[in-house]
Amino acid sequence: MLVAFSVAPLGAGESVAEAVADAVAVVRASGLPNRTSAMFTEVEGEWDEVMDVVRRATEAVGRHGHRVSLVLKADIRPGFTGQLDAKVERVEAELAGRGD
Repeated sequence: MLVAFSVAPLGAGESVAEAVADAVAVVRASGLPNRTSAMFTEVEGEWDEVMDVVRRATEAVGRHGHRVSLVLKADIRPGFTGQLDAKVERVEAELAGRGD
């Protein structure tokens, strides 16, 4: 499965960079394929391992405020792996084939 999630503390002031860095550190230490962008972190793996990483990342952020906001989107497609990059590669190939 692929999960894209965003987690941030509430009540921690204007910048949440330190809290988000703590969450991303949890994801990277997991060893699961992952990517972080300006708005989301994506992680790929089996249901239990991905959800455990999301839980631990959320707990890490929770230490920075009195409340946590979590947004999560999942693509659950049994039997498929390597989709973190493959989905993007399929779109890029489609665009390249258009000759625009």
